[in-house]
Order: sequence, then structure tokens, then C-alpha cells
Amino acid sequence: MRVPSSVLCYFLPLLLACCAAKKSYVVYMGAHSHDPAQLSPLHFNRVTHSHHQFLQSFLESYDAAKESIFYSYTRHINGFAAILEEEVAVEIAKHPKVISVFENRERKLHTTRSWEFMGLEQNGEVTWNSIWKKARYGEGVIIGNLDTGVWPESESFNEKGFGPIPSKWRGICDHGSDPTFHCNRKLIGARYFNKGFLSVAGKVNGSTEEDFESPRDIEGHGSHTLSTAAGNMVAGVSVFGHGYGTAKGGSPKARVATYKVCFAGGGCSDADMMAAFDMAIHDGVDVLSVSIGGPPSAYFNDSISIGSFHAAMNGIVVVCSAGNSGPFDASVVNLAPWHITVAASTMDRAFASYVVLGNNITIKGESLSASKMAHKFYPIIKAADAKLASAKVINAVLCLNGTLDPKKVKGKIVLCLRGSSSRAEKGEEALLAGAVGMVLANDKIDGNEILADPHLLPASHVNFTDGLAIFDYINSTKFPVAYITYPKTLLHTKPAPFMASFSSKGPNILVPEILKPDITAPGVSVIAAYTEAQGPTNEKFDKRRIPYNSLSGTSMSCPHISGIVGLLKTMYPSWSPAAIKSAIMTTATTLDNEAEPLLNAANRKATPFSYGAGHVDPNSAMDPGLVYDTTMDDYLNFLCALGYHETQLSMFTEGHHYKCATNFSILNLNYPSITVPEFPGSLTLTRTLKNVGAPATYIAQVQNPRGISVFVKPNILEFKEVGEEKSFEVTLKGRQGEARNNHFKFGKLIWSDGNHYVKSPIVVKSN
Repeated sequence: MRVPSSVLCYFLPLLLACCAAKKSYVVYMGAHSHDPAQLSPLHFNRVTHSHHQFLQSFLESYDAAKESIFYSYTRHINGFAAILEEEVAVEIAKHPKVISVFENRERKLHTTRSWEFMGLEQNGEVTWNSIWKKARYGEGVIIGNLDTGVWPESESFNEKGFGPIPSKWRGICDHGSDPTFHCNRKLIGARYFNKGFLSVAGKVNGSTEEDFESPRDIEGHGSHTLSTAAGNMVAGVSVFGHGYGTAKGGSPKARVATYKVCFAGGGCSDADMMAAFDMAIHDGVDVLSVSIGGPPSAYFNDSISIGSFHAAMNGIVVVCSAGNSGPFDASVVNLAPWHITVAASTMDRAFASYVVLGNNITIKGESLSASKMAHKFYPIIKAADAKLASAKVINAVLCLNGTLDPKKVKGKIVLCLRGSSSRAEKGEEALLAGAVGMVLANDKIDGNEILADPHLLPASHVNFTDGLAIFDYINSTKFPVAYITYPKTLLHTKPAPFMASFSSKGPNILVPEILKPDITAPGVSVIAAYTEAQGPTNEKFDKRRIPYNSLSGTSMSCPHISGIVGLLKTMYPSWSPAAIKSAIMTTATTLDNEAEPLLNAANRKATPFSYGAGHVDPNSAMDPGLVYDTTMDDYLNFLCALGYHETQLSMFTEGHHYKCATNFSILNLNYPSITVPEFPGSLTLTRTLKNVGAPATYIAQVQNPRGISVFVKPNILEFKEVGEEKSFEVTLKGRQGEARNNHFKFGKLIWSDGNHYVKSPIVVKSN
């Protein structure tokens, strides 16, 4: 008699309770030799019967075995799970048909990983010292997002569990032309700004009124970034089954508001962003996340610089992305000192998809493809050898649209080179040409950075070195073959983090004395909420729809910092934006999870031009001990030193007359890092620290840049109360006999009381 599943679900807990002396075990017996697609339920029943018979040989009866087994794995995996005494489990493990027997341990759902990687939880449980606990998950904070809007139906923005909207909120929910768009007690505000964009570009071909005349996210970017900063905790999230776990933002109990300033197929207008900043400050946000950027321009020719300055004046922390133009030097954008600029690095998770070559070499790549390739070898061909007669080799090797010949590609795996077109478009070109799979190889510039994409066909993205090995195999083999394995989620990968090759780098081309980026955070293969108006590749050919997607970019690292800022705002509502920025920077780490210096995608040691102060450490940031609390007057003096005159600044400061400080040096801006782009051989600069912790005595420690000695005076600072400030001088002197060149050197200044370590990078270029 078949037992209904509802009855089994009711009695299984009782069975486990009454058998306290027993435990549940998994008995793994390898794989089945059959093809499940070709078999009937009758065959699967026979497999189950064979498991009962097998266990019967260890128990007193067939009925006892049948009662003990609660799962029989009958399709691909061969084995079963059962309630057993430990002695029986030990005996089963000795059987020659058994590969392993292991206790059925309780496992927690994993997050979309980045927050656990940064130490806020462990094995799905919030750690005892987590900033989440002490900051109440960002409760009471309002985080705004300048982006492509939001998909309001996403579970990441569900209002369940939220009380009344904070009384300080002055915003609105402008649904525009979309009557289905609704705000709630989580998503408390929505606005869209399109006039500036339409005035420059007009409507993009194929665009809809829904995109331009409502805050609804048609592109996906805005939903992703906003949910990363402050999305709810949503269990059971994955991308086609990969990365399964609980999605959550940095401040999951914060309220959110969207300010749509960017549009599908187009861009983001300065005029629209200025309007959005203006309204966001009015509405009462506490944090603004801005994953937008453009070529650097003078601070007051830049809408983000202007908007963020006004936000800072009103106590609002603005967090910006550093740009995706790496690994080239001096490519970083969003260079103003009054906002936080975020680089991107990896986390300790990979979506491994292996390329197995006919010479028995296995190469690890990454993918989020939902398609499975049959477990057999297929011919593999270089894209250059598969080109249409009319196509140029330089275009075909990149698998650009319309370059591959179906007669040469059909039934084969195509090897494409990264660059020029999107990774998804290359997969589309291969698929349209009849390929069964694609291997995407990095060029030298992209190095070891591999990204997991939701391709429509089986695919794997491999690094530069491994790509060369695949090219060599094809070139040296008469009939090269390969297959691509289905992606598998791997955790605790090492080394991690390392810098993403796309992450833009310093130095700051606008004001070299200000180190940019400021900090790095996870920005590679981040899973978060998405639009359901587009497929996960954002390509027209992709008709799939998924509620959560994996994206990479400094756009993804930026909202991680925004979420952490929300937590700090909850804990310290009176702290200035500069104090919060300092807390994040001075507690960052420059080591990976192997306790080695952070690397770049080329496996070389990274520098502060890649990561700023280092990789964010949220739990340490909530107790920094001391902060560099840059004031608005400091910023105004900084602008004076850049050549802005008092009349300009008076207009900029809402009409209040401002008198510039005499002989203010940019080097003396009270910034949490020290950068000297033109070192004359000897100089002295000043900094001021504010105590935000218990009374303590701090001692200065220095890691000298090569060829330069750094002296701190005084080198001991005693703080007796919260809010007390003390200044010190830093003197740099070139060492005699040391060769001077035109290279940057890197060091570090650390103030420590034994419990806190207030770290500032030192960057010096000797001419």
C-alpha cells in the first residue's frame, strides 16, 4: 500500500523522536547505470526494492528495512537515506558496493554569499559579534537609490513585518503611467526623472512608455543594486538552481526609495541626476547609493559631485561606484572626497563549470548556464576556424554577431575570445550557428577574472592561461574534442578576495592628492533581485524570466557599502558622513582569506590604487575607536586650494559667506588616507583624529614606503572622552642613498590601543 506523502510528513518527525538512539544516515552507492529519461516508474520502484533488500541484509527483516528508509535515490544518484543505529551504519560502510556512509547533518541555507563572506554570519547564522545584531539590521534607516528604478513586486521589497512609514519621510510614490506600480511600507518612495535624458537622446528605439514614464525597472540594474543595499531576507533564491540560499541586503530592515534616472538602452542624464539628488535630500533619505559614473570632470561640472556635496551637507552619506574600466591605471571615476568610491573584488564562491579536453586535461571555468551537455565528448573548434567566408578573422575570433559559419559549427563546441561584444551575445552567436556549447577565454588584459553568466547554451568562462592551454590543445590535435560540465556551486574558494580586472583603478586624475577608490567590496557574481521585464542576459533573444539574477561590476560592490553605511547610521545617527566613511576605511583589511596580500586578476600584488584602504570589514567598522572626521569647512578649504574663490563658495553654500583659510594645502585635508603625488624629498602634513570609543591611549606604528622614512609627532595620543580630537604631524623624508624614480611607493600608518587598529594607506611618488 502506498503511504500518502502528507501522512509520511506527519509521522516522520515522530519516527525520528521515538528512535532517539538512532540517527539518520545517507548511504551513497555511486551512480546508476541507467538513463532516467528512458525508464518508467516501474524501474524506479525496482531500484527502491533493491535498496530495501540491501538494507535487509543488515537488519532483521525486509519490513524493518522498508520502515527505516525514508529516501531512495533512484534517478542519477544511487543510494538511500535511512534511520540507523551507529553500529549498523559502520557495518554498511564496509560493504564493497558502498562508497560512503555519512550522518545526515543539519545544514543551513547559505546566503547569496557576500554578507557571510564579510563575516556578518556563519553557516547561515548571524555571528555573536555581527554588526547586524547591534545595528538591528538597519532598522529605521532610509536608503535611496539612483538607478534604473525598481521591480516593486519582488519579494525583496515585500512590506511584511514592517510597521508604519517613518514620520520623517516626505517622499511620494509617483507611479507615472503604470497603474500597477505600487509602493508599500518597505518600498516607501518612487520617483522618475526623464526630461534631461529625453532632451538629449529622445526615446530609444524599441523603448516603451512603461520605461520612460514610470519608476518601474525594465533593465534590471536598479532592482539588483537596491536589493543588495537593503533587500529583505528572501529564502530559496537561486539562479537556475545555482547559488541556492537566502538573498538579503546589507540593511535588510531599512526602508528603501527608488529614483529612476537611467533608462533601458540609454544612459543617465546629469540634469536628471541633479533633480533626483535634490528630491532625495528633500524626501529624507539617510543614504544614497549611486552605481553610476562617467568621465571625470571638474567637481562642479559633475552632477554626482554636486549632488553628493549637497547630500553631505545635509548629513546624507553618498556611495558611488568606481567604474568598470580596469585594469587600466587612472581609470577610476567619482573622485570627490565627500563621497565614498567603491572598487570591486571577488568573494569566496565560484560557479564551477569544468572544460574536459580529450587529452584528459580538466580546466575549471565558471558559468550559470541552465542547459546541460550530455556527458560525452564533442568536437571543439576555434571561432577563427569556424568563420564565414565573408567575416574577418579579427571579428570571428571574438564570436561577433554574424561571423560564424553554421556548416562549420553545428554540433561542436566553439572557443571564443572575450572582448568587444557582451559575453551573452557571443553565446547567442554560437547557439544560432548550431553550436552545442561555448568556451569563452579571457584575453591577457582580463587575466584570471572569470564571470558566471546565465548563457542559453552550455558554456564555461576560463581565464587567460587556461584559454591558452585550450588553444594549444586544439592547434596540436588532429581531432580535438571536449565537453563542458554542468555548473556546481563551490564555497570557501581561495584566494579571496582578489581584485576584479574590470574594477577601475587610481590614481585620481582630477586631484591626485585624494586616493581613489576608497574601499573595495564584493562585486563579482552577486545574486540579487531583478526585473521580470527582461531575460537574465538583457538580450532580445533571451525570453527567459527570473526574479533573481547574478551580475558583476562596481555597480554591485557599491550597494554593499551602502548597506553597511545603513547599519552604521542606525548605530550612530549623529555621526557625520565623513566619520562613517573613516570607520569603513580605517578598519578595512588588505589580506585575503589565506592571510596573504590582496592580489589583482593577474595574480600580482594589488596596491591601494586598486582597493583604496582595503576590503571592507563591517564588524570592525562598527567599532573603529578613532575617526578622521572631515568637516564641511575642510571640504570648502579644499575647494579654495583648488582655485575656487570665496564668491563661488558662498553661492555653493546657500549664500553664506565663506572665507578661505590662509595657505591651506590639499595634502592637509583630513582624509583617512595619505597621498603625495609629487614628493620633493621632505614634507610635513597634518591630520586630526576624533575619539568615538572608550578612553584609551593610541600609539603610532608605521610601515614605511620603500626608500622613505615616515615620522609621526606626537606618536602617542591619549583620549579621555568621546568626541575629543587630537592633531598630529606626519613627516616624510627620502633616505639618503636610495635611488629616486618616478614610481609610486606604498606604506601604512596605524594607530593602535591594542584593541583597535586605525589604518591609513600612505602613497608617495618620488620624482
